[in-house]
Amino acid sequence: MFKPAKHTAMLLSGMLLLPPTHALASDDGSFMRTLIPAVAYGTTFYMHDHDGRIQFYKSFFTNLGATYALKAMISEERPNGQDDDSFPSGHASVAFQGAAFIHKRYGLKWAVPAYVGAVYVGWRRVATDNHYTKDVVAGAAIGIASSFIFTRPYHGFEVTPLADNGVYGLAISRHW
Repeated sequence: MFKPAKHTAMLLSGMLLLPPTHALASDDGSFMRTLIPAVAYGTTFYMHDHDGRIQFYKSFFTNLGATYALKAMISEERPNGQDDDSFPSGHASVAFQGAAFIHKRYGLKWAVPAYVGAVYVGWRRVATDNHYTKDVVAGAAIGIASSFIFTRPYHGFEVTPLADNGVYGLAISRHW
């Protein structure tokens, strides 16, 4: 049974584990990058959601494969000059994959804290000169796309935007 109060408390409790304000200057987003998909994955156990777990695996590993294949093919130097694997941001792709999984599987209202955390990860990656903004945007797009491709809603209605040859609308479906 889906228990919104407990589910929300679980998500928010993870977000409260952010480093103290004085530690943010050295934080590069790695903690939150790990926390978001861990909460997404852990939620599948909390919800006894075996199908969701399989969908998480597919989206997570597709995301990693696409992200690291692009890093190897593009070989762009980071703003700090340390490495040549700047594009796309792996931190952003993993954080946004977890947030998008929660969004698609359990609903947007449960994913808002995760999206806030994912935006924080992207911001920190740029602020600490580990990535350019385009690296973070590309990583976010890959992470979101991988979850939206492989993930289906847990229960209820699914609303999907449509755009094709100048026709725009919404598709509404229900899964039983």
